[in-house]
Amino acid sequence: MTSETPAGMSKSFVEDPGRVTELASAIASGSLSPVALIERYLDRIEKVDGDVQAWRLVDRDGALSMARTREAEAKAGRLRGPLHGIPFGVKDIIDVEGMTTLCNSRSRADAAPATADADVVLAFRAAGAIPLGKVHTTEFAYFDPSPARNPHNLNHTPGGSSSGSAAAVAAGTVPIAIGTQTVASVNRPAAYCGIAAFKPSTGSVPGYGISPLAPSFDTAGFYGYTVEDAVAVYEALQPPFTTRVPTSAETGPISIFLLVDSHFEDAIPEMREAHERLAKAAVAAGHDVARHKSPISISRLFELQRTMMLYETGRALRALLDQPSGAVGTRILDAIRQGRAISLDQYLSVREEVTRLRATVLDAIGNSAVLSPAAPGGHPGDAARQVIRAISHLGLRSAAQSSPFRRERRAAACPSAAFSRLAPVVMSACVGGRDCSHRHFGPRSIRGTTPATGDAIEFANKSLL
Repeated sequence: MTSETPAGMSKSFVEDPGRVTELASAIASGSLSPVALIERYLDRIEKVDGDVQAWRLVDRDGALSMARTREAEAKAGRLRGPLHGIPFGVKDIIDVEGMTTLCNSRSRADAAPATADADVVLAFRAAGAIPLGKVHTTEFAYFDPSPARNPHNLNHTPGGSSSGSAAAVAAGTVPIAIGTQTVASVNRPAAYCGIAAFKPSTGSVPGYGISPLAPSFDTAGFYGYTVEDAVAVYEALQPPFTTRVPTSAETGPISIFLLVDSHFEDAIPEMREAHERLAKAAVAAGHDVARHKSPISISRLFELQRTMMLYETGRALRALLDQPSGAVGTRILDAIRQGRAISLDQYLSVREEVTRLRATVLDAIGNSAVLSPAAPGGHPGDAARQVIRAISHLGLRSAAQSSPFRRERRAAACPSAAFSRLAPVVMSACVGGRDCSHRHFGPRSIRGTTPATGDAIEFANKSLL
């Protein structure tokens, strides 16, 4: 039974799983055994996942067997890549050979194990990483909820759709995990769970082996406990057609846009205050911050993206309409039916408008960063509807980072900063906690000397095209 605090909140199950680069370096040097590392996370899963419920399937035997192989390789001086011996969790809409992909749906209860890895899983394996198992998702990555809980407070959601991915990392059961994003399903769970995540540019990560929701937007993203961890994952898997831009220490001050648009007016007061603190921290760190009216209507963009998503969902998941009553959640079925009612001509017209809006935004912001909220407020309780407002509708890169909000009773605020180089945009969120803005824009970290502060700036510069 979950214990309760005097205030009625569930106790915290948060634990730092460790820095990815430090763990990998220790494995490479022989001071850390991949087997011992896997056993550490298996013990943590055994201890907390009965409450957090992040994991759908844990491949204990398979992970330990692979860890023994990686250990022998490390001793022989053969490192497969920068993630050699590091375990990772996989969102359960992504195929892992030998494991079932259930998509949190009763309609897939009898699904056979996957016969091949998704491309993104193969990329992790090629970098030396070890799949530890499957983590929970909302049904087919839409709104019908998963059993995963927020490790900070079990009475609250970890966010969706990559709920298990974020909760697993935040609970210290695995150092990194894969999620996916169609609207904001990578950024939002990171913000709610107080960790970091990175969603690459839409289309830059192959989608083979991932159950589709809206293929034009579906993109795999990566979770880590800190920005440093999320960066380490992306750089280990970075496609060869991308390039690394100089760090902020080399480029100097960053130009940061604060977009002014009525779409952001539904943010709670704590969100607005945290957003302002982060902007002031950027100024104090020597960066150029200015308010600019959004060159497009964000609300209009949201409507257009939803139309595109529903049309594609109606085609990609049409077969679910043939399932017996009760086998599929009502939310995803409603989305499929709505999508089937949208004509091809309407879809193509909307898609053309989104393309024009994307070009307008990129022309306006140039090489500047964009600072905007990741969500209207903090993680809601079970009864609250999750509301998304995401600049990632444009298909740009985005990231979220949050500092743990120390189980405050009030909803924690989640501002996010978006950094762009040409097409990509990176968003970095900061959730609650005192002085959280300094975790992003501390002056020393701009020189690369303090990873715990200012790492969002380093993140923006290290991982963009």
